Amino acid sequence: MNTTKPELIVMLTYNDRTVENAAKIFAESKNAKAKFWGFKEDGLPFDEMKKLFGQMKDCGKTTVLEVVAYTENECIEGARKAIDCNCDLLMGTMFFDSVNNLCKKNNLKYMPFVGEIHGRPSVLEGTADKMITEAKEYLSKGVYGIDLLGYRYTGDSTKLNAEFVANINAPICIAGSVNSYERLDEIKNISPWAFTIGGAFFEKIFGDDFAEQINNVCDYISK
Repeated sequence: MNTTKPELIVMLTYNDRTVENAAKIFAESKNAKAKFWGFKEDGLPFDEMKKLFGQMKDCGKTTVLEVVAYTENECIEGARKAIDCNCDLLMGTMFFDSVNNLCKKNNLKYMPFVGEIHGRPSVLEGTADKMITEAKEYLSKGVYGIDLLGYRYTGDSTKLNAEFVANINAPICIAGSVNSYERLDEIKNISPWAFTIGGAFFEKIFGDDFAEQINNVCDYISK
C-alpha cells in the first residue's frame, strides 16, 4: 500500500482518445498543481504527439502514454510510440513479454493492464483473485507497476480496487472513470500510487476551468 498521497495523472483524453486541442489545453493549464500528464496513443498524428510530450517535458512534467490495445502487434507499436516520444511511463496494453522486453531495453517504465479487457472506452471483467495473480506474475518479470481499470469493472469496483491495492506491493494506477468526489474519497482511503482523470475534466465535474479542476482535485486528495 502506498504511504504517500496518490498522484493525479491528468489525461488529455475523452472516451479513451486524445482530444484534438490537447496542446492548447496543456498550454493553458501547465501551471496547475499536477506533475503527471499524458494522453492516449489514438487521436493525434504522431508528430503532434511527439511535440506535445516535448512541451510537457520542457515544463518539468512526468509524461505518460496510455495505450488501449489488445493484440501483440498493436501493443508493440504503442510501446514504440512511447519510446520515440521519450515518455517516462507506458501505461496500458495487454501484457506481452515482447513489450516488456522492449520497455526494459529502453528504460521505459511499464504498467500493463490486468484482467479481461475489451472495447473502447475499455471495459474490465474477470475476478480480483485472477487479476492479483496476473499482477504478481508481471511484476516478477520486472514491470514497474500495474494499470487497473477499476472503475470500468463490470463487478463491484470499490471492492476490486481495495482488494487489489491491499495485495499488490507495487505502483498501481486506478485508471478511467474517476468522475466524482465519492470516488476520490475511495482512492484516498485505499491509497494507490496514482489515478487518472480525463473525461471528468472535460465534463467539468470538478469545476468550470480545466486548470481549476486539476487544482481542486490535487487539493482534495491532499486534505
